[in-house]
Amino acid sequence: MTVHQLAEAIEVNPKTVERWITQGKVPYRRHQYATASVLGVDVTTLWEDDSRAVDSATDLCKAEILTAYPHRHVVPTDLWRQMCERATRQIDILVYAGIGLAEDPRFLSVLKAKSRKVTIRVLMGDPECEAVIRRGVDEGHRIMDGKIRNALVNYRPLFTSHPEIAFRLHDTVLYNSVYRADDEMLVNAHVYGIGAYLAPVLHLRRLPGGGLFDTFANSVQQTWEGARPVTEHDITGA
Repeated sequence: MTVHQLAEAIEVNPKTVERWITQGKVPYRRHQYATASVLGVDVTTLWEDDSRAVDSATDLCKAEILTAYPHRHVVPTDLWRQMCERATRQIDILVYAGIGLAEDPRFLSVLKAKSRKVTIRVLMGDPECEAVIRRGVDEGHRIMDGKIRNALVNYRPLFTSHPEIAFRLHDTVLYNSVYRADDEMLVNAHVYGIGAYLAPVLHLRRLPGGGLFDTFANSVQQTWEGARPVTEHDITGA
């Protein structure tokens, strides 16, 4: 790997990487962990640090945060699709409605293209459950169930043409919407009194031992295990 390739992968200036190599400069811890992850080695192979054991959990947690966006609507519009395009193993979507993705034909095309090689799981809210109704009230519109059914209508062609894409409905109180593609993730917080599009979003990448990414990933798995398959009644309400 060249200096420029590493610098691009961890989002630093190439001259900074050169100083680490030629001048023995020690990077910030978040850059140490990011570099070790990209190179596939333990961080202690690259840099010794006697105090690492005390602060490593916090440092790793910080290193897993690529970007923090103050509102979902300022997240680059193509990022959701690009993450899924990069996936080679797993795509998980945990939302109540996620109508923005369901209405994006380019995103639906990505799911179709990835479906035969990548495990895809889409978790949406049960439109008749108490948690969904309560969320609509909290956001001030009372139509969350309608949003979910609209999203299901848009996903409907995938139910038959791509049965390998798994859809389930959950009835949990959703504190965060989670969008995972392999070891990359967007986490959209749910904040009382405002719509999710106004709430913060974390862009995460998984680092071994970091814990933050895995906390949200484990939540998705637990929700999946308690969810049920989609029925025609869920789509039409009839």
